[in-house]
Amino acid sequence: MAPSFSDDLNALHENIETLKHRLPTLKHGKWVNRALSTLIRIAFNDADRLDWKILAYALQDMEQGFKTFYPYRHVRKITIFGSARTPPDRPEYEMAVRFARRMTEYGFMVMTGAGGGIMAAGNEGAGADRSFGLNIQLPFEQSSNPFIANDPKLINFKYFFTRKLFFLKESDAIALFPGGFGTQDEAFESLTLIQTGKYGPAPLVLIDPPGGDYWQSWNRHIHDHLIAKGFISPADSSLYTVTDNLHVACEAIRRFYRVYHSSRYVGERLVLRLKQQLSNEQIEQLNVEFSQIVVQGKIEATKALPQEAGDETWNLPRLVLHFNQRDLGRLYQLIARINQLGDFSPASEHPEEK
Repeated sequence: MAPSFSDDLNALHENIETLKHRLPTLKHGKWVNRALSTLIRIAFNDADRLDWKILAYALQDMEQGFKTFYPYRHVRKITIFGSARTPPDRPEYEMAVRFARRMTEYGFMVMTGAGGGIMAAGNEGAGADRSFGLNIQLPFEQSSNPFIANDPKLINFKYFFTRKLFFLKESDAIALFPGGFGTQDEAFESLTLIQTGKYGPAPLVLIDPPGGDYWQSWNRHIHDHLIAKGFISPADSSLYTVTDNLHVACEAIRRFYRVYHSSRYVGERLVLRLKQQLSNEQIEQLNVEFSQIVVQGKIEATKALPQEAGDETWNLPRLVLHFNQRDLGRLYQLIARINQLGDFSPASEHPEEK
């Protein structure tokens, strides 16, 4: 009698269970175990061919993304979004070239969607050595631009959602130039993830060409229809910067990492890693100004917590607080205040270093 479908699944389960017993020797065996366990559960449920096809292609997208970005994990990167239809003779294109070139001179790397228009401008300004291209397979508009084509840092994604995952997962800042539906989608999705704490904290800059009004008029809409009608908090305007000045755009990103380095949650406590220790007086000043976003206790200085053992930022000073996880605009204002209070140091000249 031929093996039944159930027999095949049971055999698969046994084989994977045997593999899982070897995983504790792996550096991240716990998470490999969890991923394999999830696959086993899906296999025993009613998933059809399309479900498995989506899963397989998504995993392949992520595999190539992980592999491509891993060697550059310690360098801060900036995602540039904007229209694929912007011709090289438009001021927006020239502004994007200059912005990308300036940020790579500061030590950052640049990520674009690898297509034409603003994406090509970003790769042109950064140069292939300092660029990534995250292409999407489309029937039109999206062949790779010549500035990133055939580069090993060019990735061709099957799905938009895996592509967007890497745009944000690998990005330490987002710069948006004028564009169409796609650019608006990227702007609002990025802001939604920032506002809900699913991305960042990281700077987001909306850049018009000199004298341009694309993002300025967008910002007026935000104030007139979202803030004025109570759909978002007035402090949420602190989540982004609108400018038509190249220097302002670049400094908004560099200044964000002047003292602030990164953050994570340890249990219910938000840990802010800093490049330099603040004084007791400065920390008390932060407690006075931002007490309303702390749900219990105070903002306190600390060294790395025991749960952070093995973290590559182990040596950095920290601030910890029980953040209410709601007022993200105020959290960004707190980070800006920390960057103002810190002393200028050589480390602040290299915000691109993680």
